[in-house]
This record gives sequence, structure tokens and C-alpha cells, in this order.
Amino acid sequence: MEIRLHYIEQGEGFPLILLHGNGEDHTYFKRQMEPFADHFRVIAVDTRGHGESPRGTGPFTLSQFAEDLKSFFDQHGISKCHLLGFSDGGNVALLFALKYPDRVERLILNGANLDPCGVKLKTQIPIILGWGLCRLCALFSQQAKQNWEMLNLMVTQPHIHRAELAGLDMPVLVVAGEQDMIRESHTQSIAANIPNSRLVILPGDHFIARRNWQGFNDTVLEFLLDRS
Repeated sequence: MEIRLHYIEQGEGFPLILLHGNGEDHTYFKRQMEPFADHFRVIAVDTRGHGESPRGTGPFTLSQFAEDLKSFFDQHGISKCHLLGFSDGGNVALLFALKYPDRVERLILNGANLDPCGVKLKTQIPIILGWGLCRLCALFSQQAKQNWEMLNLMVTQPHIHRAELAGLDMPVLVVAGEQDMIRESHTQSIAANIPNSRLVILPGDHFIARRNWQGFNDTVLEFLLDRS
């Protein structure tokens, strides 16, 4: 692996990996670390080019982030885990689970989308405008280039076909907020196309793990601790 991802961990037992969203880092899950660590070895990872993880020279794509995660597993001797991803982290978690299903015991997708059309227009239009502006400014500014790379993830990725979801055979929790930036019909479609999934829509917006953390934590733990 060309880079080593920064991470924090807390607790013992079966690994639970947390993947943050675009432009964030592991601190997004500060309300989850302690409650989840009562039951699992919780590992919150900074994605390539986010937080304290280096950008490196590899592609800045969701698929590359999934490969980075595979390398992280191998480096730390993690053969299998529960995997929770938020927003772009949910997209990475989904890509990882599709490619390496034997490494995922249970999967939680929070605010994920299969393609850019899953994002509501009122959210996506400003992102596209910023993406275009940063593309022009990147000719003169390194910071603008970095901002463009971040926005490019949301404007051009991911591209996951619904038919692929049938290949997921692990239990999957699909969770989003009532006022999420992801279209509810899109979230419902994700859950409907995964054979062993459950869908939960919680009060709140896209950032329910931060703003409705009690409801989010209870929902996730109920799913992970359910042995029925």
C-alpha cells in the first residue's frame, strides 16, 4: 500500500469499522465511539486525503478508497468486521462489501447513494457549481485543486447498478434521515434490492449520527446485536 491510513480505536472484541463522509474525518463519529465500544472493537478510519491520512499519489476515487480499506484490513490483521459507512463512506462501504463480501459480517449504509442522481437537486446543484468553479481555479491554486477533488467524488461518483445489490448476502441496515439530502425513493430502492436488508428512516437530516445520535446509536446497536 502506498499510504497508511490514520485511525483511532476504542473497545475490545469483534471489529466495527466506521467510515466518515466527504470532507470529514474520524471525529464525525465522536458520539458513537464510546457507546459502540461497550460491545465492539471500534475503529474509525480517516479516508485517503481526509483528516490525518495522506493524499498519496493514487487515484482519488471511491473505488480506490475501498482498496485502501482492504489494505488497512490486511495491515491490521482484520479478517472480518462489521462495517458502517456514512454518506461517501457508505458508498465506499458498499463498494467494499460488493468486492470483498467475505470480509463483512454485517453492513450499515447511512445516507449512501448508488449514483449522483440519488442526491436531491437542491443539494447537488450548488455542489456542481462549486465543482466547476474549483476546476477553473485549480489552474492557479493547489487548494482549489484539492477542493475540486473532494467535490468530484460527489458530482461524478459512485456508479453502482441496482442488480449488483442482489449479490450481498450479509445482513444490511439501510438508514437515513427524514430530511436527508439523499432522495427517500433512492434510499428505499437500495434497501429493496438487497435481499437481507432492513430500512430505517429516522427523524433528522443527512447528519443523523451527529444530530440525532441517540436514535441512530440505538438503531445501529439493535441491528448489530440482533442474533435472531
